[in-house]
Amino acid sequence: MKLLVDSGSTKADWIAIDDNGKVLFTTQTLGLNPEVLDKDQIIHRLEEKFDISHNKLKATHLFFYGAGCGTDRMKNYLNDIFQDYFLNAKITVHEDTFAAVYATTPKDEEAIVCILGTGSNCSYFDGKTLHQKVQSLGYIAMDDGSGNRFGRHLIRGYYFNTMPADLAKEFQEEYNLDADYIKHNLYKESNPNAYLATFAKFIIKHKDHPYCKKIIKKELKKFTKNYIMQYENAKDVPVHFIGSIAFYLIDELTAILNKYDMKIGNVLRRPIDGLIAYHILNK
Repeated sequence: MKLLVDSGSTKADWIAIDDNGKVLFTTQTLGLNPEVLDKDQIIHRLEEKFDISHNKLKATHLFFYGAGCGTDRMKNYLNDIFQDYFLNAKITVHEDTFAAVYATTPKDEEAIVCILGTGSNCSYFDGKTLHQKVQSLGYIAMDDGSGNRFGRHLIRGYYFNTMPADLAKEFQEEYNLDADYIKHNLYKESNPNAYLATFAKFIIKHKDHPYCKKIIKKELKKFTKNYIMQYENAKDVPVHFIGSIAFYLIDELTAILNKYDMKIGNVLRRPIDGLIAYHILNK
């Protein structure tokens, strides 16, 4: 049994397949970002799901693609946790960009591959090797164009009274905006980046409102300039996207990329289905 996992900071999609690619089960856990969770928290999230805990000794391979796995230290940290849990499995840990590449990019083709979900990321794939020019410093310093950045804009706009009254009224009806509640989630709970990203659906719902439109345009332009334009050949290869922010803001993304003479490629909400095809072909 092979376990394929695509993990963001908010949630992780799991699919178990046999050697022929037949799906044995699918499930979902909370996100397993090693930058914000300790070992006990990760194990607890695995144990919560019967399909995972019940089959942990049957797994022969675990292919984990996750947010927060961009450094060797984080990969090794997570690898050791999984090795102790899935005792009979060969463990492979990659950053989530690899899942995006395998799901969006035809074999041996060049592309720039971006993630716009809870967080954000961007890499260049030369057909064989993944190249990354920007080392992520996490959600506080980076993550331009991501769900957590949109959440930050909305909370600040609401509390600084720059959000228009009509939006502010609806915003407070949809979310608990009590200051103590917000601070608790930001500074006391795990995954504050995922908490911030929960507000992103509001900005997507109101993406045609001038206030939201301005924020969206600003963040997507920052992502394009700070991430995509790091690569000299950005205008020569397709730019693929993975993630809910990219999926629901595809029109806005297309307009920004067109402005910079870039070509938008495949845009998928989540890469897990593409991973099945990849691992069947490369078993």
